[in-house]
Amino acid sequence: MSNAWNTLIEIQKLLENSFDRTGSEIFEPGMDRFNQPGWVNRVWSSDRYRRAHVDVVDARETKGLWMMHCCVFPHTHNPAPIFGFDVIAGKNKITGCFYDYSPTTDKTHPMLNWFANDVEELQWKKTRTLPDWAERIFSQNMIAASNVQSEEELDQIYQMAERGISHYLEAVAETNATGNSREAQNFYAINQKKNPHTPRVMASLGLNEDDVRMFIQECLFPEIK
Repeated sequence: MSNAWNTLIEIQKLLENSFDRTGSEIFEPGMDRFNQPGWVNRVWSSDRYRRAHVDVVDARETKGLWMMHCCVFPHTHNPAPIFGFDVIAGKNKITGCFYDYSPTTDKTHPMLNWFANDVEELQWKKTRTLPDWAERIFSQNMIAASNVQSEEELDQIYQMAERGISHYLEAVAETNATGNSREAQNFYAINQKKNPHTPRVMASLGLNEDDVRMFIQECLFPEIK
């Protein structure tokens, strides 16, 4: 197995263990359709956060690719940011890694300051320019790295994810019941659905296009009714 895949599978385990420790796994209606060979979806909820979701497509044997999406939403009575970590990797490198604490209603939330300080000194050989839909929802300090293949950068991604999820889960409940972020969370979901790369990549990994369309709309970024 490649070093890139090894690193990302360890991050998947880190995230799942973190949610097992802090929340309870839930089984959302319709999500079972999107648990198939090579495609895994798990969702958690707790008194700390409203929804944590890990989505992994493992197409290493068929397409030479592995993809993961992770998103943690605070409760709607909490103005804390949204945790997001998305990555896709081939055998020898991570082609894209996106990581952020995305603001909701409180643009000066202390968790945003922590995130900015934590990623300030990180450097990448190659970064990506964000499209308009992404600039509307992500923070100015978002990590958007590509062509990651050196041991140094792979280790940097693991350490970054480890610090980020640990702090998020420790701090997010501190501002529960201090605001209303329902509309902001829906705004985030609506704009995420405008990403044209998500359905394109998932279809290229061999997933049914109708399943992918329904999954993105209803399960990957569900809006709060």
